[in-house]
Amino acid sequence: MKAELRRTPFREFASVFRFFLLVSAAIGFFSSAARAQTVDEVIAKNIQAKGGADKLKSVRTIRTTAKFSQGPFRAEFRQENKRADKVREELIIQGLAQVQAYDGKTGWQISPFGGRKDPELLSQDDAKSLVVDADIDGPLVDYKEKGHKAELVGHDSMEGTDWDSYLELKVEVQTTIRGALQESELYYGDYEQVNGIYYPFAVEQAQKGSASRAQFSVEKIEQNIPLEDAHFAMPVSKPETKAPAGK
Repeated sequence: MKAELRRTPFREFASVFRFFLLVSAAIGFFSSAARAQTVDEVIAKNIQAKGGADKLKSVRTIRTTAKFSQGPFRAEFRQENKRADKVREELIIQGLAQVQAYDGKTGWQISPFGGRKDPELLSQDDAKSLVVDADIDGPLVDYKEKGHKAELVGHDSMEGTDWDSYLELKVEVQTTIRGALQESELYYGDYEQVNGIYYPFAVEQAQKGSASRAQFSVEKIEQNIPLEDAHFAMPVSKPETKAPAGK
């Protein structure tokens, strides 16, 4: 079954995301009752399958640690979230970290691999994905209150999946960056329970139509850990210190 979520502008960021809940290995497995489900019933079952709204909302902070790979490239990945609407993501290679973060208002980054070790602001377009990632519950929880619109647009199939799990298996994302539509796909698997909540421990991401996929293999998920607000805020650049003349 496929549910489409249309996202209205969130603060000043405008983007459109299509979230598909693929809950059947084959359309023929659906009963007539399943075909008659409303979009709210599908979303409610998705939230319940993860652990329930109350359980999800009990998580105030979360840290996900994973291994990242794409072709021969390897790195460590860490994502940290805090209510409300704060996220920090790090891609770590040989001790150096590419950082992107959003503190609920401002997106920023540190790009040491590009020779820029000082923090710099992200444009609205470049911060769009961070705004989405900052939603610790995901877009389906309280979707109406968040200004989203959802529509059940039909059925889809995914080979080898358990039709009644109601967990996300594939997400298609459409977003506009500098006037150009970009489409990507995410695939979720290896769901494991952490303190009563199911999380995907295997995630693959690719541009739509591309054979190359980035893979995230989750190693650890930590909930309700201490994370200060300053951890997500853009640091103040320190002025460069010059050596005295003649030395």
